[in-house]
Amino acid sequence: MRVLLTGSAGFIGGEIGRQLATAGHEVIGVDLMLPMAHGESDPPQGTHQLDVRDAAADAWGDLLHGVDAVCHQAAVVGAGVTVADLPAYAGHNDLGTAALLAAMDAAGLRRLVLASSMVVYGEGRYECPQHGEQSPPPRSREALDSGDFDNHCPRCDGALGWELVPETARMDPRSTYAVSKLAQEHYTSAWVRQAGARAVALRYHNVYGPGMPRDTPYSGVAAMFRSSLERGEPPQVYEDGAQMRDFVHVSDVARANVLALEAVTGAGHGWFETYNVCSGQPVAIADVARQVARGAAASDAADEGSGAGHAAVEPRVTGGYRLGDVRHIVASPRKAASELGFTAQVGPQEGLAEFATAPLRA
Repeated sequence: MRVLLTGSAGFIGGEIGRQLATAGHEVIGVDLMLPMAHGESDPPQGTHQLDVRDAAADAWGDLLHGVDAVCHQAAVVGAGVTVADLPAYAGHNDLGTAALLAAMDAAGLRRLVLASSMVVYGEGRYECPQHGEQSPPPRSREALDSGDFDNHCPRCDGALGWELVPETARMDPRSTYAVSKLAQEHYTSAWVRQAGARAVALRYHNVYGPGMPRDTPYSGVAAMFRSSLERGEPPQVYEDGAQMRDFVHVSDVARANVLALEAVTGAGHGWFETYNVCSGQPVAIADVARQVARGAAASDAADEGSGAGHAAVEPRVTGGYRLGDVRHIVASPRKAASELGFTAQVGPQEGLAEFATAPLRA
C-alpha cells in the first residue's frame, strides 16, 4: 500500500510512519514543520515540507500520484491557550483538511484516515442512580471556586457517576481545538457523500509516549507532570485529581491507524465511520501523576545502583481549575475492537511509568 502521511514528522505521525514502513508499506511523508511543534528543526530525511492548506494542483499532484490512501495527522494540537489562537486552529485544521480533500478529489483519490479526538464529545457520559442518564450543562465558575468539581443531576442535584462514552454520544466541543476537530470530521463526512469515498475518523484519547513534546502550552499533561519532576517539583494536579481519563500509548495509536488504513482500502463506497482509540483502562489524573513519579523514582534508584528504590514524589492537588476543562471523559473501546480488530497492548500502569524516562521532543 502506498500511503501519503501528513504530519509525518510529528509525535504521532512519526510512529505511524515507522509502523507502516515496518509492515512493508510505502510512506510519502509531508510536514509543514511548524515552529510551535518542531522548533527550528529541519525536516527528517525524505519528508516533503508542504502546507496542507495549499490545494494547488502543482503542489500536490505528483505527491498524490499512485497513492492508495491518505493518513491525515497534520494539525495544530492542544486545547488552545488564548482566543488569539482561533485563526491558527481554523486555518491549519479546518482549511487544511478542506484543501487536502479538494486535492485528493482532483487526483481521484477516495480513501482517508483522519486523526480526530475525544474532545469532540465535550463532557463524557453520566448516570444518576435515581434518574438514569443525564447530560449536565457546563460547570459554573461559582461551583468550581467553591471546590465543587462534580457534575450534578439536573433533577435531584446528586453527584453524577461517569460511564463509558460510545461513538454515538452527542458532540459538544468546548475548546478551540475541539471545534476544529469536529469541523474536520464534518468536512470528511461531506466529502465521503459527495465523492463516493471511504474514510475513518479515529478519536484519540490522551496520547503519550516516546517523542512527545515537552514544556510547551500544547504539551500533554503526562509530559507536564514529568517536567515538574525533572525540576525537582511535585506534579501539579488541578481540581481534586479525581478526573477520569483514558491514556493511550502512541504505539497503540499508530497500530490503530494501520488497521484503519487497511479498512478504508477495502471495497465499497460512501462509507464513513468513527472509532474511539483508547486503552480501555480508565485512570484518575492524580494517579497519572503518581505513575509517572513512580517510574522516575525507579529510574533514579537504578542509576544509583540501589535495590531499595526511592519513594515516589506525591503530586500536589491544587484545587485550581481551567474553566474549559471537562470533569470526566472515558471512552468505550468496543466498536474499535469489534470492527477494526484494535485492542490496546500497552496499559497505563506500565506505560506511564516507562514514560517517566522515555526520550521526549525538545
